[in-house]
Formats: sequence, C-alpha cells, structure tokens
Amino acid sequence: MITFVLRRLALVLPTLCFVSVLIFGLQQLLPGDPALALAGEDRDPAVIAFLRQKYHLDEPVPVRYLLWVQSVLSGDFGESIRIKRPVRDLVLEKLPVTAELAALAIVIALSIGLPMGIIAAVKKDSAIDYAATMTALWGRSIPNFWLGILLILLFSVELGLLPASGFVGPAESLSRNLATLIMPAFVLGNAIAAVMMRHTRSAMLQVLNSEYVRTARAKGLGELRVILHHALRNALVPVVTLGALEFGQLLSGAVLTEQVFTIPGFGKLIVDAVFNRDYAVVQGVVLCTAMAYIALNLLADVAYVLINPRLRT
Repeated sequence: MITFVLRRLALVLPTLCFVSVLIFGLQQLLPGDPALALAGEDRDPAVIAFLRQKYHLDEPVPVRYLLWVQSVLSGDFGESIRIKRPVRDLVLEKLPVTAELAALAIVIALSIGLPMGIIAAVKKDSAIDYAATMTALWGRSIPNFWLGILLILLFSVELGLLPASGFVGPAESLSRNLATLIMPAFVLGNAIAAVMMRHTRSAMLQVLNSEYVRTARAKGLGELRVILHHALRNALVPVVTLGALEFGQLLSGAVLTEQVFTIPGFGKLIVDAVFNRDYAVVQGVVLCTAMAYIALNLLADVAYVLINPRLRT
C-alpha cells in the first residue's frame, strides 16, 4: 500500500508543474489589459506605468511566470488588483463555503443514486428498473438554475419553509446553515444522482453476472448478503471514480447554482475575477481547484485498493 501511494505521489509534482504552466499561459490569452482597467477613465500614462511596474506587467511572460511560481511556493498567491486583498485570504474565505455545499450535494447524490442503481440492477427490465431509468433521465435533463428557481418558489415563496438565498456559516447557526444549503445542495445532488444511478446500475449488472456471485448464491448465502457484501463492493470502483470527479467539479464552483441562491462561494469569485481581469485571483483559484482534483484522484486510487484488494498487485 505504501509503495502504491508513493508511486502516485511521484506523479503529483510533474502534474502540478504542467498545470501551473497551462494556467499561467492561458491566462495571458485573455483579452484586455489589467493596467488599463485599473487606471480608470482618464488613463494617465504615469499611473499606467506605475501599475505595470507594481504588478510586473512590464516583464516578459517567462519572468512573470517564475515570479508567480516563487510566490506560490512561499505561500503567497498574490493580491487581488481589484479589492486589494491577498488571494490566499479570498480562497480560505470562499473555499469552505463551496466545500460544504459540495459535500452535502455528494451525500444527497449518494443517498439517491446508489440505492436506485442497486435496485434497478437487481430488478432488471422490471417496472422499477424503467422507473429508475426515467427518474435518472429527468434528473439529468432539468437545468440546475430552473430547478433552483422552482424550489425557491415552492419552499420559500409559497410555503415559507426555507430562506430563498444567502448563506449562514455553521459556526453562527448550524440549523440556519443547513436551511440555506439544503436547496442548492439538492439541485446539485439531483443531477449527480442521475449519473451515479446509471453508473451503479451498469456496474452492478456486470458484477451480478460474474462467476463468484453465482458461487456465493450456490453456497446458500442470502440474496441481501450476496448483493451488498459480494456484488456491491466490486461494483463501487467506477462509482468512486465518478464521485471523485463530480466532487472536484463542484469544488471548482457551481456557478449557476451559487448565483441563483446568492451563495458566496468559488463560483462567484472566479466569475468576478475573470470579468475584472483579476489575474492573480483567477490563477490562484484555478490552481487550488487543480490541486483539489489531484488530491481527490489520489484518494480515489487509495479507495480502489481498499475496496478491491486484488488491485494491490
């Protein structure tokens, strides 16, 4: 296990180097000049020259990249040129909000998609299977922003049970925190549950037709034990992959959902930074997102080995 993890960790450094070059290079292709945007309407040449020097915009691209990497390695992601705050502080402020929303969405997705996929596979070609497939198609087809608006109209406007927008931290009030997150988390989890149901059903169908499952049934084991202990454990590998990728995607910012419910997370931060040509914020947020994807993939690889011991060799 240790050797397996070390081999995976050895791939992290070159991957991060490539990602950093990609992030910085693509950032330079964005149209517009941040110095001109910051200089205001008058665009005094002296002010523009000062801003270029302050933010190293007058340096060649390779030099700016090396300066940025040097700062990142020291824990300094730069400063937002719009709101004059360190990018690290912005990330630490917004990341917990999106991480909590993403975690709750994944829990909802697992609670819906995993049981539906298992039941649909066990009851293949039955009315239950067709109903689960139609439900998954419905969940995947409905746009998140539309479902979010409908939930606001029903639970906030008509019934008055949940707040329509905003965010309350768990330290301030746990009940209000869950109340503000349950609707956006359901909107995100609903779409993921649809995909998770289809993956679980497909994986379970392959496993249920395998020889060791037939052997377990021939031994006289109960059907529930065969399904949950023998079949499900081996069918979880693609589900773990999907869960890691979806969680990473949610961490990168569920832009539309966060906008609909006015949640101050990564989505709003990255959109505002792109529109304002705030290079430091864009680079910091994307780099943190890439690091989260790499970490989640590493955890998924470890989970594969724990779920299926045969992969250790």
